[in-house]
Amino acid sequence: MLKSMTGYGLAQRETDQYTICIEIKSLNSKSMDLSVRVPRFLADKEHEIRNVLTKCLVRGKVNLTVDFSRNRMAKARNSINTELLQMYYSELEMAADRIGANKNELFRLALQMPEVIQQGSGLEEEADVITWEEVQVILEEALQNFNNFRTDEGKALTTEIMTYIDRIRILLAEIDKQDPIRVEHIRNRLRTHLAEINTSELFNENRFEQEMIYFIEKLDIAEEKVRLINHLHYFTETVYLPEPTGKKLGFISQEIGREINTIGSKANDATIQRFVVEMKEELEKIKEQLNNIL
Repeated sequence: MLKSMTGYGLAQRETDQYTICIEIKSLNSKSMDLSVRVPRFLADKEHEIRNVLTKCLVRGKVNLTVDFSRNRMAKARNSINTELLQMYYSELEMAADRIGANKNELFRLALQMPEVIQQGSGLEEEADVITWEEVQVILEEALQNFNNFRTDEGKALTTEIMTYIDRIRILLAEIDKQDPIRVEHIRNRLRTHLAEINTSELFNENRFEQEMIYFIEKLDIAEEKVRLINHLHYFTETVYLPEPTGKKLGFISQEIGREINTIGSKANDATIQRFVVEMKEELEKIKEQLNNIL
């Protein structure tokens, strides 16, 4: 079954300590064009993340973003420098003794002295709050959601593309019906020309036979019709293969186009030419959709 090259996947977790969100987006691209943005604590895992994405997503212009933040309960709390507090308290106590002051407020005063209460810049690093194994689980979930999106889009594209293929088959059947009529018209024209040529003194029967064989072969489209129906069968089989087939389908569509063009150039029939033009229109629709196939 076909998969779309465009996709979107999101996975997130929120705990008492952290919130993490992993988002994956992709657009069309002939190859893997990967952009990764991760927090600083995952910098050493970026190469591994890239390898996972490249293996899983195959092709596309892919953007992965990991947003991480610590919640309030995980943020660092204020701490007391007890050694500095003790020093300030001792000095205040000695000063109170010298001047005979009341010591009831000494502890509160000591707490208010510079650098006794220290503002934490982060008691816990992100890597201590969430493990790489936990990040991997969330990444796998985002990838699963992303691939589900691609698969759903691919089902719609499969239905659309197969509609165009079926239309080409119908037009080819119409050409097959028209071909005997075309051949009869050619035969009648040849008979008329043959009657005129027989009256000419310069008529060379051997050369005439050779040119007639060449002419008939040039107008014969039987092989092209067979090759075209085979290409259509091969295209259909390839659509339902489990692996990514976008590039292969592109090559097959080129072969389909080649046979359609040859039929048009050899047919020499207005009705068949109209069918050929319609087949080309359907093929262009297929090629346009294949640009979005993985």
